[in-house]
Amino acid sequence: MPLSQLLPESSIVSDLAPILPTHIEETIQAIARLQAEHRRNATPLQRSVERLTAFIGRTTFVGGLTVVLLLWISGNLLAEQFRLPALDAPPFNWLQGVAGVLALYITVFILSTQRRENELSELREQLNLELVITNEQKTAKVIQLLEELRRDMPQVSNRYDAEAVAMAQPANPEVMLEAIKETQEIGLAITDPDRAEGETDRLPGDTAEPPASAD
Repeated sequence: MPLSQLLPESSIVSDLAPILPTHIEETIQAIARLQAEHRRNATPLQRSVERLTAFIGRTTFVGGLTVVLLLWISGNLLAEQFRLPALDAPPFNWLQGVAGVLALYITVFILSTQRRENELSELREQLNLELVITNEQKTAKVIQLLEELRRDMPQVSNRYDAEAVAMAQPANPEVMLEAIKETQEIGLAITDPDRAEGETDRLPGDTAEPPASAD
């Protein structure tokens, strides 16, 4: 008798289903909640704009727009050919006006949707930054505990490890930010010395003093 008849179907499905660790499942749920909250905070107008932008990006819209343009142009050309009154004779001024207005609205829709996506991307970047800083602090703490354990164990020789001592100190985000800025300034000075000198002259807090009035 086949195994599928001996075992219930639910047990087979559960065995074939992938089992995720708890921390991975919690991470996936947190990301899903972040995206769901972002969509939930959208206004009805923003949802309508996002749906319109999604529709504009489909090949159906492109194909339909192409068919409409061809019918409009060919219809007006045939009307002139048979000496009938054309709705939009060449050079198709009405068509150009409608195309300009449509292009303006499509641009606004895309920019509005992109702005919403950028807000979600900023939330993700902030979450990633916080996780990186937290993991770095946890790693430094683990190194500190390992060093304390090594010093307390009589079986292990107590030797000084400068690299371990340096890695046991949690990084200061402000110091790292200043180091990144200095590195960028050095790179700018190498690639564009004139611009670097101009930015160096404008020190933070320097304000142009008004000319002294002659009494």
